[in-house]
Amino acid sequence: MFEIVVIIATVVVVAVAIILVLAATKPDTFSVQRATTVKAPPERIFPLINDFHQWGTWSPYENKDPAMKRSYSGAASGKGAVYAWEGNKNVGSGRMEILDSSAPSKIVIKLDFFTPFEGHNTAEFTMLPQGDATNVTWLMYGPSPFMGKIMHVFINMDRMVGKDFEIGLANLKRLTEK
Repeated sequence: MFEIVVIIATVVVVAVAIILVLAATKPDTFSVQRATTVKAPPERIFPLINDFHQWGTWSPYENKDPAMKRSYSGAASGKGAVYAWEGNKNVGSGRMEILDSSAPSKIVIKLDFFTPFEGHNTAEFTMLPQGDATNVTWLMYGPSPFMGKIMHVFINMDRMVGKDFEIGLANLKRLTEK
């Protein structure tokens, strides 16, 4: 019986060591980026992102918790606009603040997650005109602390968050190509 316990303990220690080594090899930062081409001028897309009150029309996160509590403060839109949320386990709680708003080409947002995991990231939206269309890019990046690296051993952040970005960009495209 003792031999079985020793074997199990050894296997557990080796598994934990492997996970820690794999986590240590993960980068110190992460980024997730998706882009799409929208047949609309940037002036039609920009206001939907620059005003947090408009996010309910296109953001994939707005539908993950119908009972989510939202609050708005600061500027009505653009630099200084603040949006905070508190919801179920699918959305957690957090806060966004627009740090830079360069109409109609770029919006930079400070993105703070409080639950279920704390994270402090940056989101950027860029709108680059290309003839009668606009290339819209949604980028999120930030530090990856060691606990985040351990999670990245098991979860592909790019695939998980990237799906949501693709949905959001498709929603923006649908709304602005009308």
